[in-house]
Amino acid sequence: MPYLVEILLPVAHSRRNRTNLDLVRDELTEKFGGVTLHINSPAEGLWEDGGDIERDRIVVAEVMTDHIDRSWWSSYRRELEARFRQEEILIRATPIERL
Repeated sequence: MPYLVEILLPVAHSRRNRTNLDLVRDELTEKFGGVTLHINSPAEGLWEDGGDIERDRIVVAEVMTDHIDRSWWSSYRRELEARFRQEEILIRATPIERL
């Protein structure tokens, strides 16, 4: 069954962040043969943390894959959390049907 994997990445207007996004693009392209980065219209993420409202601007990286290697994705998520200096990076997978 094919899956759409989405990675929600924080956006900061800095050279380091652009370098990180370029690295994610290159890594996912090499591993999965392609990637889509929604970088021209960042979304705003809001969540409550201890009574305070936190905000993040995010971009979404998407890849399609025929199987989910949970161990690889878990390791990659931890690597992204360190690289982007985030407490948590969300990676989600949705089964898809190609039409």
